[in-house]
Amino acid sequence: MRKNSVKAALKAGLPQVGTWLSLGNVFAARLMARVGFPWLTVDLEHSPIGWDNAGLLFGAVADAGCICLCRVPRGDHAHIKRVLDAGAHGIVVPMVNTVEEAKIAIAAAKYPPLGNRSVGGGMHAMNFDATAGDYYKQANDEVLVVLQTESPLGVENAEEIYSLPGVDAIFVGPHDLTFQMRTPDGKDPTPEAFEAMLQRILAIGKKCGTPVGIHVQTIEAAHKRIAEGWQFIALGSELKFMVTEAQKAVEGMGLKNAGDLARY
Repeated sequence: MRKNSVKAALKAGLPQVGTWLSLGNVFAARLMARVGFPWLTVDLEHSPIGWDNAGLLFGAVADAGCICLCRVPRGDHAHIKRVLDAGAHGIVVPMVNTVEEAKIAIAAAKYPPLGNRSVGGGMHAMNFDATAGDYYKQANDEVLVVLQTESPLGVENAEEIYSLPGVDAIFVGPHDLTFQMRTPDGKDPTPEAFEAMLQRILAIGKKCGTPVGIHVQTIEAAHKRIAEGWQFIALGSELKFMVTEAQKAVEGMGLKNAGDLARY
């Protein structure tokens, strides 16, 4: 059975830089899987990608030798079971604020006796280059479980969450964390307060021995965070790469409305 190289690298303390797939296009996924990123995450939380298409994307990424992950819309049994049975090599679970939410997500990703994942499907074994029997025996060891810390409540519970068996990495969504840190009158946290929160998360991860990661938009930011000790780094997305390069071309040609794309 194919080994999850990203899970092994994170366990060994090595940084792993990948990116997000938001377009839902299989052709784009096949190309991105051959660029050289060790992992790609199909985003089902903030995109219109459907179940059938998600399965095709997982297969396109896995067939290229890349690790395919999926951010589920919610960390419950139904969503996690479906993406893993469809062939994802691991999950990214958003908005994990409590220990109970973390335990539910972990259990859904593990077969008994470690969890409550039900047995079925066929594409999961195919994407691990395994027989169904081998997959059922080894999936608990090879499926990557990444939980997201995206709120002050999640940070308050971080040490207990990060210490749970079965948590392979933690991932910070900066935008959601910023919004969740807003004051009652809607003001964003200061840059200093936000950075202090990030460093608090990083320190807890190091204390618990659990790799932590973050989404960044530039190569410079990725290098900076890796130097600080962050490991699971998402650099932009295929959507961001496409729009950024297109915007540069529009600006270089002196065309109007180039700034309209900046929000992506």
